[in-house]
Amino acid sequence: MAQKKRDSWGSRLGIIMAVAGSAIGLGNFLRFPAKAAANGGGAFMIPYFISLFLLGIPLMWIEWTLGRYGGGFEHGTAPGIFHSVWQKNRFIKYFGVIGIFGPLVIFIYYTYIESWTLAYSFFAIAGKYGKIADQQTMQSFLSGFQGLEKNQFFSSFAPAYFFFLVTFILNTWVIYYGIKGGIERLCKWAMPLLFVFGLVLLIRVLTLGAPDTNRPDWNIANGFGFLWNPDFSALKSAKVWLEAAGQIFFTLSVGIGVILTYASYLSKGDDVVLSGLTAASTNEVAEVILGGSIVIPAAFVFFGPVDIQSIARSGVFNLGFVTTPLVLNKLPLAPILGFCWFFLLFLAGITSSVSLAQPAVAFLEDEFEINRKKAVSIFAVISFVLCQPAVFFLSRGVVDELDFWGGTFFLVLFATIETILFAWVFGMEKAWDEIHKGADMRVPKFYKFIIKYITPLFLFFILGMWLWQEWLPIIFMKNVSAANQPFILGTRIGLFAILLLLAVLVKIAWGRRKKAGQAK
Repeated sequence: MAQKKRDSWGSRLGIIMAVAGSAIGLGNFLRFPAKAAANGGGAFMIPYFISLFLLGIPLMWIEWTLGRYGGGFEHGTAPGIFHSVWQKNRFIKYFGVIGIFGPLVIFIYYTYIESWTLAYSFFAIAGKYGKIADQQTMQSFLSGFQGLEKNQFFSSFAPAYFFFLVTFILNTWVIYYGIKGGIERLCKWAMPLLFVFGLVLLIRVLTLGAPDTNRPDWNIANGFGFLWNPDFSALKSAKVWLEAAGQIFFTLSVGIGVILTYASYLSKGDDVVLSGLTAASTNEVAEVILGGSIVIPAAFVFFGPVDIQSIARSGVFNLGFVTTPLVLNKLPLAPILGFCWFFLLFLAGITSSVSLAQPAVAFLEDEFEINRKKAVSIFAVISFVLCQPAVFFLSRGVVDELDFWGGTFFLVLFATIETILFAWVFGMEKAWDEIHKGADMRVPKFYKFIIKYITPLFLFFILGMWLWQEWLPIIFMKNVSAANQPFILGTRIGLFAILLLLAVLVKIAWGRRKKAGQAK
């Protein structure tokens, strides 16, 4: 088939900012501090950094390299990229379906959660929650907004749905204008602004004194101590190691398929080694320095060493939308600080969500020769419909179910497949040469051994532990209430249907390619 000219990045800074934007999301500022505090504090950072060096960085280089390689064959998504690597195997492209399925599933619930941050940015400036001073009332405010209850703050679900519509439209608008005109342009201003807001909040947290002279130990130094003082006994728990490895997946956006698509718009001579490392480093600064220095230490100052334990374990929603607004309400210029916090989260969210949409759009463009505007329109209509269960059945566990399959299980499975394909099928020597084409720096030689042996073994270990510890309870819905089981079952049937439809589309696309080749 005659191929139209594919989109491309406008600059090296653009691709770095876009990949960093994809990686820097809500998890950096909410999930990371909660996981660190609940899993041994500073000790958590030991398996975290081990996972970063043995899992995160190798996968990052694998995906940048595979994406650029597949882009040379006019493929921007995992089915085509996998086929380019192993052309003799007619089934490998179907494994690549996960690289479209995973981002799509995450997008259909992530966009709704992202809309909460935009709403709360408005609420902060408008002073809508400014007089709330206790956890229970702030929780009631959140539940009312989500439509889980009617109360003094919200009498209907309309405000939440309005902000969801605005957020969805903004995502669609950015994606509509393409790689250079949409995603790159967004990330070039959103990422610096995100860091500005983060630094403002960090400086304010660092200058917090003890709010109560009768409790001088409730200070910012002890707040950092709570988060970072190591409980080395936690290292004996396999769960802590699995949590740390899982956080690396979330924080670097590896195993999803997004980096493959982004890197496919590079040219053969573009560097992937230093660019990938720069994007990953930017993400780590945002997570460890900013994410680890705002919420938990500030909450310690106002709630003390006892309540902070339950706060750290209360979940990312409560941490971001209940505890943090309460802390900021106690400070001067609370509306401005509240806006900084929630708009920071919104910027982190939208730079991630547009990246989640790109694989599906690129699949339509590359494999079906559909122009950008039509591809985005098709994606927008289908994904909007798919978003509705997450929006309306939040209380039924639908979002958690989508998160497990799209953002956890299939993420690790996909990373395992692409690592084996890269190191063992493509071949480590050939892969090593491919990594270094146009490279501005050499990857340390010991990473050749790590990528070939350690990373796949690490991934098999994680999969094995999850299957051993979680598989049967999840499959048989052991921890799901009887009232919610029909909703969970319906979600699973829907996910299977999406996966099957994508596989059928891949078959159709390759059938068209084969016919076009015969016609020539």
